Amino acid sequence: MAAAGAEEAPAMSGQFGWAASGCLGRLLAVAILIAASFAISLALPQSVSARQQTEPATAPQPQSTAQAPAAQPAKPADALPEKPVAQKDDRLFYVLPNNLTVEDEAMVPALTAKAKFKLVAKNAFDPAIFPFIGFIALVGQGSNSEPSFGQGAAGYGRRYGVAFGDSTVGSFMTGAIFPSLFRQDPRYYQLVNGGLKKRAIYSVGRIFITRADSGRRQFNSSEIVGNLVSASVSNVYHPAQDRSFANTMSEWGTGTMWDAMANLAEEFWPDIHRMIKQKFTRAPEQ
Repeated sequence: MAAAGAEEAPAMSGQFGWAASGCLGRLLAVAILIAASFAISLALPQSVSARQQTEPATAPQPQSTAQAPAAQPAKPADALPEKPVAQKDDRLFYVLPNNLTVEDEAMVPALTAKAKFKLVAKNAFDPAIFPFIGFIALVGQGSNSEPSFGQGAAGYGRRYGVAFGDSTVGSFMTGAIFPSLFRQDPRYYQLVNGGLKKRAIYSVGRIFITRADSGRRQFNSSEIVGNLVSASVSNVYHPAQDRSFANTMSEWGTGTMWDAMANLAEEFWPDIHRMIKQKFTRAPEQ
């Protein structure tokens, strides 16, 4: 018995050490990817400004002293300056961060590449995300997803690392990296008005239609390409037997489905919030 226990101890120690090193490796790979992407995004606006500086400046036209400058039309007294609509900072279901949602299609300032990374990082590393990832890993543990991870603390640690990698890489690919490259707005614009069916179709449709930084509507390349690249990157830290074309397509579909569900939550959460508030708020007695 003592000899058997002595043999099991090194095996358990090696198992835990492998799990810890594997998780650290995944986290390090995610951090390197994000840092490199952020550096590229910062270089984009600098290259644009450098190109603008090399363009020949148009010579100013001489003004004739004999002509007075044209008078500017007076603005109506009741005209007020437009105020930009800020993104919402409340939490979905009182828990999950909701920093990439704006009220409607009103004109809002375009996000710079740096601002896109900042908003996505605020969402991806919010304190509420870590227990949420833990819950996803727990569900995977219960269903024995990716059996090669095994069970126990070591298996749970591996599933947590994979779930964290999938969530973080997917968020940065679809919300910061490709929106910066394609000059698209990663924020979700609520429709708010309309019936249930109309708003649900609109919400799911935002997977394929998005808003460019210029304000025009266009195909959501950031979502489709970003999730595909994220699914491909996941092959680096998923088990070797799961690194196949079919599994990559499955990961792509799963990521896109999660984003569609997130759109639905962002669209209808104000209604749910209002219903809860009305239910638990009693009208004052006359």
